[in-house]
Amino acid sequence: MPDLSASFPGPFPVSPHAADTAGQLERWLAAYPLVASERARAALCDITGHGVARTFPAADPAGLELCADLLLWLTAFDDAYGEQTGAADPGALVARVAGAVHVLNGRRPPGGGDVFCAALADALARLGERAAPERFLRVAAAVRDSLYGLVWEAHALAAGGRVGVPEYRAMRPHTVFVATVTALAEPVLGYELAPAARASSPVRELESAVADLAGWINDLASYDRERARAGGAEPFGLPTLLAAAEGYGIDKAFAAVCALCEEEAGKARARIVELTAAGGPVAAHARALEGVAASYVWHIGHRRYDGG
Repeated sequence: MPDLSASFPGPFPVSPHAADTAGQLERWLAAYPLVASERARAALCDITGHGVARTFPAADPAGLELCADLLLWLTAFDDAYGEQTGAADPGALVARVAGAVHVLNGRRPPGGGDVFCAALADALARLGERAAPERFLRVAAAVRDSLYGLVWEAHALAAGGRVGVPEYRAMRPHTVFVATVTALAEPVLGYELAPAARASSPVRELESAVADLAGWINDLASYDRERARAGGAEPFGLPTLLAAAEGYGIDKAFAAVCALCEEEAGKARARIVELTAAGGPVAAHARALEGVAASYVWHIGHRRYDGG
């Protein structure tokens, strides 16, 4: 794994509501049973509840619960219908995504939808209560992009995982859901960036560095688990694609990805320092992105990523 201690040394701030958020997720899944396995449900509630408590440690309990519910929803949807399941039947995945897109557009899905549609509608209703229309639409668009990312991933896997490194790098922030988490920062923490600030180079560079870091460290952390699931085949991720593109062995590819992670972490830290010094909403956004990065650094050590 990369050494990120210079840029994100920890220990990371954590909300005092972490355990309560994980408990709320258990209750939410009792109302909307998105995960069949009790063991998987417990692990998912734990990593999500404690993860968002490190993502937005200053958020109020309702904001943490909303962020946790949407992130858990995406993860459960991916586990149920994405990856190899989606690769085996991309058409079925597209149909599931279409139902969710109806909900994101404020419409009733054809046939009434399933439990995933009902759970998403519940989370979006709460988002609408605390987010101005523009911020609501930004989160909804990020969730939609994540769903499209899962469709892309399923088709890539169905074709043997043969995609170029640039294409993978462009799509990975959506399949690791970091773009959705970033979009949630403003409604959850209660600040708003001006359009000029949102489009500025320092903000865009910070968001890009955090997004890349989140995806790549997840690829490294999940490698053993995904390889075991695939019966020893190389998993679909940046190390495997970089090894194929450059003719590397997997050890050299891991070292190269670690170096990329450390480089992006350094870029993110530099922009966090710069934007925090500017004060105002951009400083709030920089602190929010610092929390997003910290949570992805933290979560790769969770038991969910154990091999096997």
